[in-house]
Amino acid sequence: MTIGDSLTQGFQSAAIFNTALSYPAIVAYELGYGTQFRYPLYEGFGGLPFNIELLLRDLEARYGRKVDWWEAPLALFRARSLMDRVEDYWERGAGRTVPPTTAVMHNLAVFGWDLRDALSKSADECRTRIDTPEDNLINQVVQNAGERAALRVLPTQPPPAGSLTQLGAAARLGEETDGTGSEHGIETLVVFLGSNNALRAVTKLKVVWSKAGYDDLSRKGAFTVRQPQHFKAELHKVAAEVFGIKARHVIWCTVPHVTIAPFARGVKGKTALGSRYFEYYTHPWISDNDFDPGRDPHLTGDEARQVDDAIDEYNDAITAEVRNARQAGRDWYLLETCGLLDRLASRRYTEDPSARPHWWQPYQLPPELQALTPPPDSHFLSGEGEERTNGGLFSLDGVHPTTVGYGILAQELIDVMQLAGVRFYRPDGHTPREGRVLVDFDRLIRHDTLINRPPGNLDSTLHVIGWADEALGLFRRVFSGF
Repeated sequence: MTIGDSLTQGFQSAAIFNTALSYPAIVAYELGYGTQFRYPLYEGFGGLPFNIELLLRDLEARYGRKVDWWEAPLALFRARSLMDRVEDYWERGAGRTVPPTTAVMHNLAVFGWDLRDALSKSADECRTRIDTPEDNLINQVVQNAGERAALRVLPTQPPPAGSLTQLGAAARLGEETDGTGSEHGIETLVVFLGSNNALRAVTKLKVVWSKAGYDDLSRKGAFTVRQPQHFKAELHKVAAEVFGIKARHVIWCTVPHVTIAPFARGVKGKTALGSRYFEYYTHPWISDNDFDPGRDPHLTGDEARQVDDAIDEYNDAITAEVRNARQAGRDWYLLETCGLLDRLASRRYTEDPSARPHWWQPYQLPPELQALTPPPDSHFLSGEGEERTNGGLFSLDGVHPTTVGYGILAQELIDVMQLAGVRFYRPDGHTPREGRVLVDFDRLIRHDTLINRPPGNLDSTLHVIGWADEALGLFRRVFSGF
């Protein structure tokens, strides 16, 4: 069972859609438990709130690999029409109807959620927060997309179940028996929360430190980064609830450094020889030569460092909670997802040996990924024709992994689960797997459209994505729920 946010739910290219290829679903497949693993579905119009890959492929089908200047007005109309259809589907069409959920999902993650949401939001709370939708011809985005997504995750039936939070739903599942007489209803519980306590600094390119109201659902949206003391206060409450869940093993994931995500691209060079940080961080389609700090949205290198320093304190707090639980006799573990992403950071470390800390070692990609041309890296995805020329670990929103990126996270989690003594089985669900369990990356590559056939209009300048953001306010809209 997993509790988390977009990274655990399986978010890609600004939409929750491929939930069958989230890292928890990949792990369940390798466990021999794939057909029994419960997760929500978002199959209409590319998912919620808006699928950038769907947009690029639609534009490519109509205008080819480049939108010329004389085609821009019609392309803009076409893009707005697609956004309008997506909005109508989820607000007024078939997507508005939420299937009644009685059994607790095994993947309880919801995109955009932070520690406070895990503590306070339930299906009932989400319903009260969904406004009457407006068919806005200008600001075409699905209203309350996060709450709509959550209603497909959290139990809604019978009516009293509507009051359960993520943590409460996990506790409910932990009380269920498996027929073996075990006192643990959950064998392995994964908790991966905290990224959204700092991520909005990157998606909004603005640092606003939390103040009074950080723990209020109606007020916390004003802040883009939690001060470490506020994070620790809420983490302690989350850990206390997790402590009460009947789970044999609990694995906590640390928070990645959000400034590594290629959505915030470093420009104007490093601040100094040996520094991890660039002078500025801005949108990936803005080149060094074009960047103007007086005009373009950005973070400074010092702001990026301060955000990373806060995340380091978050992770110290997560580590302390795991240590305390182990000292109290609980079988809790730590998955160092922060260090994992640091080891994959192309521009921060891989391409700048002078910036590498003493502990840094490059991450060895699985052989199947090393065999790709080129091997995937953490640059923003780009291509030529329908061939990928750069990137591959991050999807088209520049924040969330591709399918093979989720596979890497699944492999790291499997390694910790095996350390904890979890048994893995063949697809028949009965035959044990011996030795180290390896993710079937060939399967994931076949399913990863951004790896095996990226949109043909995704060139190295990211022209179409930059145009869509300038003309449609695309990223501001799709990240409004984060």
